[in-house]
Amino acid sequence: MDRLATDKAPAAVGPYSQAVKAGDFLFLSGQLGLDPVTMKLAGEDIETQTRQVLSNITEVLKAAGLDLNKVVKTTVFLYSMEHFKAVNALYAEAFGEHKPARSAVQVVRLPMDALIEIEAIAICNK
Repeated sequence: MDRLATDKAPAAVGPYSQAVKAGDFLFLSGQLGLDPVTMKLAGEDIETQTRQVLSNITEVLKAAGLDLNKVVKTTVFLYSMEHFKAVNALYAEAFGEHKPARSAVQVVRLPMDALIEIEAIAICNK
């Protein structure tokens, strides 16, 4: 198991890694909409936070030499399902024709009172 970290995405705010490579897979910890420099939420609205989450995921993947096209599964955690439509549009824009498996659930609360968190699994082989 190899741990991965990049300063282009928010540092872990607890005892975990940004990502871990195990075999042919990279497991990305859940990303919040945190600005990696300030370590504060990028904004208070779902669109801004979602864009930042997707950017953070992209940066962690880049650090492993991968991109969004290598993602095979995501889990989207939402503070409110009322945000699903907006998140879905931004998610579709980011992933384009690549459509990894996905789950989306509403949760009672997220760290730092974020509105969204996304975790991902990517394949490392070509």
